[in-house]
Amino acid sequence: MNIGLLTLTFFAVNLDFFIMLLFLLKKYPFRSVLLAYLVGNILLMTLSFGAGQILETFMPEWLLGILGLIPIYLALRDDDDEEGGSRASSPFLAVLGTYLSVCAGCNLSIFLPVLLGESLATFGETILYIGALTIIIVFILKRVNQNKWVTATIDKYGEKLMRICYILIGLYVLYDSGFLAHVFAWISHFL
Repeated sequence: MNIGLLTLTFFAVNLDFFIMLLFLLKKYPFRSVLLAYLVGNILLMTLSFGAGQILETFMPEWLLGILGLIPIYLALRDDDDEEGGSRASSPFLAVLGTYLSVCAGCNLSIFLPVLLGESLATFGETILYIGALTIIIVFILKRVNQNKWVTATIDKYGEKLMRICYILIGLYVLYDSGFLAHVFAWISHFL
């Protein structure tokens, strides 16, 4: 388990949703926001881990390193998507629906290559670590929600920071999987 990579990935994937969390914390009870965000994170990470296990059965790890191009693509694409919302009868379902509609694609595509190759035991540790980060960030955002300067700064620089993190994550996955070593070896063989 690479704590630095997991932390960077968590913040990169969720950075844009932190703004949404500020609004959700104003609208819904703290407990509902916390639990829905935690359940959403665990659900999407579990789906990413499961998909990675299936892919790993059929392909070598170095070839799956090409999945590192997904976060790089997401960082470089022009994303004009509106942040989704959800109407639900309970605050928990409203927050969970909002999180899944806004973050499912990014979380699945970014966490899949990061979780690739992890054992079930390591994945359990990863879930505990990401769960702890999730809880900590909601408590921090509850406090931050009272500071207008911080929210203005995140609004101004959050998108750029998120894109830089996605590129770093993608490059790490390409390198760590051995994909780049295979590509460079292949190129040098032909040159």
